[in-house]
Order: sequence, then C-alpha cells, then structure tokens
Amino acid sequence: MPNPQNTSDAASQGTSPEQASTVKKTGKTRRKWYLLGLALVFVVLGVVYAIYYFTVAQFYAETDDSYVHGNQIMLTPQINGTVTAIAADDTDRVLAGQTIITLDDTDARTGLNHAQAQLGQAVRSVHQLFAQASEQQAIIDQRAAAAAQSKRDYQRDARLVKAHGVAQRAFEQSRAQYRQDNAGLEAARDRLLELQAQTAGTSLREHPRVKQAEAELRQAYLNLQRTRIPAPVSGYVAQRTVQLGQRVDPSKPMLSIVPTSEVWVNANFKETQLAAMRIGQPATVTSDFYGSDIVYQGHVAGLSAGTGAAFELLPPQNATGNWIKIVRRVPVRIALDAQDVNQHPLRIGLSMQVSVNLHDTSGPALAQTSLKQPRYATVVYTRRMHGADQLIAHVVDANDGDPATHTSAPATFIDPAATARDSAPADK
Repeated sequence: MPNPQNTSDAASQGTSPEQASTVKKTGKTRRKWYLLGLALVFVVLGVVYAIYYFTVAQFYAETDDSYVHGNQIMLTPQINGTVTAIAADDTDRVLAGQTIITLDDTDARTGLNHAQAQLGQAVRSVHQLFAQASEQQAIIDQRAAAAAQSKRDYQRDARLVKAHGVAQRAFEQSRAQYRQDNAGLEAARDRLLELQAQTAGTSLREHPRVKQAEAELRQAYLNLQRTRIPAPVSGYVAQRTVQLGQRVDPSKPMLSIVPTSEVWVNANFKETQLAAMRIGQPATVTSDFYGSDIVYQGHVAGLSAGTGAAFELLPPQNATGNWIKIVRRVPVRIALDAQDVNQHPLRIGLSMQVSVNLHDTSGPALAQTSLKQPRYATVVYTRRMHGADQLIAHVVDANDGDPATHTSAPATFIDPAATARDSAPADK
C-alpha cells in the first residue's frame, strides 16, 4: 500500500511513487559501491605499505633527533700572567701555532736572565773543581817530598842522638817535623779524594751541577715561551671571555676554538631501532641549515655505551609502584665524509635528519679493538724547546775555560719569546 507521505512528496515533485522508489534504491546501491571502493583502496594501500616495509623500510632506520657535535678546545694559560694582547675575537679563524693571547713577559725574562747567570756560575764552579783536583795532586807531590826529607832527617837524628851527636832538643824537633809533614800529606790526599768524588766519572758538561742549572734554564726558557699562548688547532674562535689587562691563571679558560672540519652527528635512535644497527653501515644525512638538496654521506662510527638518560646528572629512578614505560634513545655517532663537510661546513648544534642503511649486519655492534694511535694530536707545544739547547750551549761556551770543548753555536740567537710563532706548523 503506497505511503501517503511519499505519494504527496512524489506528487509535489512531479514524479510517480514508483520512480521515487527506484531513485532511492539506486542511491543506496551507489553508496554501497562507494564504501566498497573506499575499503578496497585502504586494502590496496595496506598491501602496498606491507610490501614497501618488508622490502625497503625495515632495512632503514631514520630519526630527526640528531644534532651536530664537535670538539671545543678550551684555551687556557699554562702560567699566571697579565694579558697584554689578544690576536683574535669571536668568529675569527685561527691557524694551528698562531699566537692568540700574549701575556706580560717581564717576570719571565728576568727569570731567564737569572737562570743564565746561574748556569754560568755552575760551569765556572765545576771548572774550578777540576782545576783544584789537578792543583791538589801537585800539592800532594810537594808534601810527599817534604815528608820524605823529614823522614830522612828524623832517621839520621835518631842514630846521632844515641851517640850524642845531636842535642835531644834537635832530635825532638826533627821528629815533630816528620809527624807534621806526614799529617799534612794525609790531609792533602783526603782533600784530593774529596775533589775526585765530586768530579770522578763525569766531565764539565755532564756534571750534575751543570745539568741542574741547565734544567733550571730550560724551565725559565719555557716560562718565557708560555707568555705567548698559541692555538693548538686550526678553527674558529668562540666564547671569548678574556680581556686586556686581565690576570689569568691555568684554572680559567679564556676562549674556545672550534675546528669545523672535525665534526660528527649524534643521532638519537630509539632502542627499538638498534637491533640491526652495526658499526660501518652507510648513512645519509641532511641538514635543516642547507635543506634536503644537500646530502651528506657518512657511516656509523659507533654506538654509545648507554642511553642518553643514563648519563644525565640525575638519572631517572623507576623503582616506584607507579611508573610509565618510555622508549629510551641511544646516541649513535655518525662520521661524515670530510669532502662533504669541507664543501658545506656545519656548525655545532645544528639539527640533522639521519637515515642508516641496515642491509649489511656483518659489522660489530660495539668497537672490538682499541686505537693504536691518538685520535687527536698537536705538535704546537713540542716545538717550544728548539732554541733552549742553543742558548745553553752558548752560555756554557762563554764560561768554559777550555776552548777545545766549545761547540759551534752561532753568535746570534732567536728571541725565545718568538720561537712559538716562528716555528708554528703550516695549516693543513
């Protein structure tokens, strides 16, 4: 029986009830096919993603919780002093060996002059010891001759006194003289032994007194060198806090030097992403600083020995009745290709996106061997003593009375305070 409402609606729209029922059925059928089609699309997308995951995605670990890290060399003085010159400021580039901070060297120069005088005095005193040993041998020979003559006089007077050939007083005088000369001879021999104990088995230049004075001169020379504070590596100056006229000491850093060529990325992966991660696996890195067009090539250099939370100042304590499990993150060090870094320098702290290729799992999860050579090294400080031996040879020659032992040191010398600058290695 037709619905009166539908009949009135159909009549108002100019259609019959049968036509309206047909349109309604057609709409329901179309809606059903739409829903089936949409479900089919979701099924296809799920199948496509499953294929993508099992063939591609599961072999890559990605994270955007990654940041650029690098060395920050805190430049500190090795001696106390007052700053008289600053050669670089924040953002300036400096080269390894370049003098960055200059301290007042008045006290250091005075100490060096005092050490030179002490070395000269030591050389002269040791030279005198050797001369006294030779002189003492001559004294022994002289006293031995006198003792031999006293012995003969004593023996003669001993025979004559029995025959009343000499007075008793003369005999006693010859006997006293004989004993006195023997005692003097023994004293001279003891003095020779004392001198020989101070000079035996050594030479003037190898004598302990001279060596001690040389060590003090080297220390004074080094203190003067340390008034010129060089850059241990090439890089850019940051966080300069030192000021002219400031009194500095080894406990307070003056500025930082950041070598931008020695940077790496710490990628904080979830612990659920690390099962297949191994040292040596290739990685691609992009930076928000340059955009996705610039891609850095790198590899996994190592995995941290603990999560980031484990090394916090106050590690979390979950030994309570109520707690929420949080997936921890482990820092993974990504070494970047040096050529890529040179072409597009990075700054410490920049955000990065890292993708690690996990196909090859043959490498170790943790480092298995220790390094045979230092990972970082500088030769700036080893060059400071190059002029010290030359100065010592000059002082010794000037105070040694034996020309045969003189070295071929030149008459002019490089200013010790300038050695650090002049002998600085070239920047690589």
